[in-house]
Amino acid sequence: MRVPAPRITACTIGAALLLLTGCSSEKDGDDLQTMDPATAAVAPAAATPAGSVQGLGRPVDALAFDPATNTTAILTDGGTNLLLQGEGDPRTVPLDGRAVDMASAAEGRVLLPMDGRVQIVDTASGEKSSVTVDGDARSALFLPDGTLAVGLASGRIQIVDATDGTVTETVSGLASVDELALTGGDLSALDRRQTSLTEIDLGDSSLGMALRAGEGATHLVTDEHERILVTDTGGDELLVFTTDPLIMRQRYPVPHAPYALAYDDRTDLVWVTLTGSNKVVGYDLSTGVPVEKGRFDTVRQPNSVTVDTATGTLVVGSATGDGLQRIPLAD
Repeated sequence: MRVPAPRITACTIGAALLLLTGCSSEKDGDDLQTMDPATAAVAPAAATPAGSVQGLGRPVDALAFDPATNTTAILTDGGTNLLLQGEGDPRTVPLDGRAVDMASAAEGRVLLPMDGRVQIVDTASGEKSSVTVDGDARSALFLPDGTLAVGLASGRIQIVDATDGTVTETVSGLASVDELALTGGDLSALDRRQTSLTEIDLGDSSLGMALRAGEGATHLVTDEHERILVTDTGGDELLVFTTDPLIMRQRYPVPHAPYALAYDDRTDLVWVTLTGSNKVVGYDLSTGVPVEKGRFDTVRQPNSVTVDTATGTLVVGSATGDGLQRIPLAD
């Protein structure tokens, strides 16, 4: 059962949503009060999509754009294959497991968390490497010191030496660690089963402040202003947080099950897919209240989105196999 959260817009009352403060890293996440994670809405039949559509003959599971190599990475086939479309010939990279998500990393790499490992793929060469982890990995990102932060389905976060796989630190206490964010050196974790966003104190190996993230948070992205933008799919809202301390800055209604997110640093817009209506909408967050700047019809079931910053193109993936959509964007 979803527990409704109060609508909070002023940062001065953000503490009213406090869930955890300084929780012990030894606490087990099994006894937490949780809910079924929110999922994308089942999309209706689509209108004519904007831009152009490339048929892939398979559903798109996740998208990422690597600016170092100008490559669009497409996770498909139930997370078992990675398609790389860049300046050279397209290539397919078979993965060593079933990835549940994908994230861009520095030096032309993408990270693919899966059960027992995080697969790292070089987008220029297609070469693969892996970092073994003790559990079912759901999220991953590199920290400034080069170590790998890995979020597990068990609610633990492991800090792993990417060269030899040594676990240097473990933080427990969440129900699941579905996405990770790094803002100004601060690590935060999105927990879909608690629909919460939590700061992680790596110096103390503990959980820091946490805030409820709506009624069913699903995805996050960061922007150049060190904000964390979260889709509340269950509550039909776009949430905006800052860290150190963790504060909810904005909470804005976005109907029709907002789901996937992409940030365009060229235009300072965040793009949000609406899975309940096959739309993608761009928002300017600079005024303190999201202002709509663009809206397009998409392929059916737009569960993934990224921005090709090399060409200024919005890329949307259909989770029902209706293709890969490219929408030219104005600067």
